[in-house]
Amino acid sequence: MTLPSNIHISTHPLLQAKVSQLRSSSTTTRETRSLVNEIATILGVEAFATWKAAGTGKTDSTPLGIEYETKTIDPANIALVPILRSGLGMIDAINDLLPSPVPIYHLGLFRERFSLQPVEYYNNLPYNRPEQSSSSSGPSPSAVNTAAASVAILLDPIIATGGTAEAAIQLLREWGVQRVVMLSVLGSEDGVKRAAECWPEGVEVWIGAVDERCNERGMIVPGLGDIGDRLFVAIGK
Repeated sequence: MTLPSNIHISTHPLLQAKVSQLRSSSTTTRETRSLVNEIATILGVEAFATWKAAGTGKTDSTPLGIEYETKTIDPANIALVPILRSGLGMIDAINDLLPSPVPIYHLGLFRERFSLQPVEYYNNLPYNRPEQSSSSSGPSPSAVNTAAASVAILLDPIIATGGTAEAAIQLLREWGVQRVVMLSVLGSEDGVKRAAECWPEGVEVWIGAVDERCNERGMIVPGLGDIGDRLFVAIGK
């Protein structure tokens, strides 16, 4: 399997064991939620390993009364962006890893049943409107995208055909972020390539495992089924 250099497949043995457990049809909803959370935690640790903590200029004291300079990651530069529904299952894991709370914005995208193309139905990325012109005869201002963060951490457990991931990345790029770090549990080879190649210089994909293909319904084979249904007990909807 030859993949672009901006795709990182975890080799962590604990993560691989958890992905194997998640694949099983006998895994319960409660276990599915726990496994997705735990896999997201390991992926987050691996993805953030190259980030540098910045000194804040503030000092604190240890229990021995010794002062030290505190370090953190600036939350103003980061936003979590789960893709609804299943991305919600990864939020707590990544939020708990970060040293302070960060904004969470949501993208609602579903895959149309027959064309398998993504359809946007919800987007709460914040917009700013320019100030009204002093001239009443002037054109009315239109909404402009202004990114509230320079880095978007995009969360979706599955990258199947890659269409939804690509659409979300393009929305974030148009919004104005400088970089997208996408975390996923499982993807198909073609789907992961599609996500990584839609903005090669701006996207990193960190993923637990990659399967060879999708079937005619756009489901990853062997895969782990519809993770959204499994997370939210919506099987048969």
